Amino acid sequence: MATLKTKQIVFVTGAFVTNGCWDEWRTYFENRGYSTVAPPWPYKNGTAAELRNRQPDDVDLALLTLDEVINSYVDVVNSFPDKPIVIGHSLGGLITQIIVNRGLAAAGVAIHPVPPLGVFPYEFSFLKGGWKSLGLFTSLKKTYLMSFKDWQYAFVNTMPLEEQKTAYEQFTIPESKTVARGGLSKAAKVDFKKSHPPLLITAGSTDNIIPAHLNRRNYNAYKKNGSILEYKEFPNRNHFVLGQPGWQGDADFVYDWLQKL
Repeated sequence: MATLKTKQIVFVTGAFVTNGCWDEWRTYFENRGYSTVAPPWPYKNGTAAELRNRQPDDVDLALLTLDEVINSYVDVVNSFPDKPIVIGHSLGGLITQIIVNRGLAAAGVAIHPVPPLGVFPYEFSFLKGGWKSLGLFTSLKKTYLMSFKDWQYAFVNTMPLEEQKTAYEQFTIPESKTVARGGLSKAAKVDFKKSHPPLLITAGSTDNIIPAHLNRRNYNAYKKNGSILEYKEFPNRNHFVLGQPGWQGDADFVYDWLQKL
């Protein structure tokens, strides 16, 4: 019998995509009695097409920082009378770990998260999939839009071409290079020794940009201090895990995990 009282979920979106990536997950959990929100990042309130039309000259988005994105979600989490469950993907997974580390969530689920500071991502596929977002030797006043070729490698590898194209058109949006660089700064720091609310970290065996063994090292960085901490790797899951066919299996595991708390 679950002892977790809250039925509120805050979904935290990662980089490169719209918050619409959570639509099916929101429906899934709402059909099971939860109330959910999936707020956009600052300056990302729009469709993928609308946001791409601003690229690369959306200076407000270009100059957005990781701290500002984190604070926007902290404000949402703190707006609830009781601590909500926080579920994040990719960079949103990192933000979830930070929120959990601060004790602001009832529980957290980090889906294929970008690792916090101190977990060094030496994997070639991580560097290949994400280094362009740092915008080295380019203007920080211009946003970065992932190309379809890079999207194929970083997000939707192993999927049929038409599904890759559909996902790109529906979800891919410009990104702030300063947010990406924030992942290398103290803004991305968590205290791995600190006691924390329940935390689940998930990974996928075919994820290129956030490989499973990187997620495993993220999990292993936590000091086992009695806090509830779990790691789960799913076979044949790429970085487009939220929309990849079969995503319901991941959602089922998350739902069942929450029921056990």
